[in-house]
Amino acid sequence: MDNASLKHQLLIAMPQMDDPNFEHTVTYVVEHSDEGAMGLTLNRPVSLSLNDILADMDIEVEVPPSEHHQVVAGGPIQQDSGFVLHRSTPRLWDSSIQLADGLCLTTSRDIMEAIALGEGPAATLVCLGYAGWDRGQLEQELAENVWLSAASSPELVLDTPFNQRWQAAAAGLGVDISLIATQVGHG
Repeated sequence: MDNASLKHQLLIAMPQMDDPNFEHTVTYVVEHSDEGAMGLTLNRPVSLSLNDILADMDIEVEVPPSEHHQVVAGGPIQQDSGFVLHRSTPRLWDSSIQLADGLCLTTSRDIMEAIALGEGPAATLVCLGYAGWDRGQLEQELAENVWLSAASSPELVLDTPFNQRWQAAAAGLGVDISLIATQVGHG
């Protein structure tokens, strides 16, 4: 599977995607193997702010987080779990994995405490929940042209406005996704 792995790639939902959890989404693939895949949706903002999450975690905020700390619905699975995407920092967090292109994924409380003190990463994307695919499911969806795959970049993940991420991810492939027909004919 290694040569076909989509790990650290983006999945761009095709316009005909009819699953409301993924319509017009961009999803970062954190893990992809013969056993299945796990990803984080990048462009589904939620009404909760980072301050709301810190309050729910009983973390006192000393330095209010800037607008560069955003919160999204990362996917329909375990929406009460948080995953923090951020650029690599010299500081090591209790539970982090290095992704690609200078991105990290942290799931430990210490990063949230550091953000509340103004000592965390300058920009984060807090994903509530994740997307998951069983063995062979993602491969089948790709064969059915449900997704486009593209290279990821920290700029797209952390800096591009939510309402532009879907189009920007496709544009990175040279595709104007708004011109793709939503109905596909079968002969």
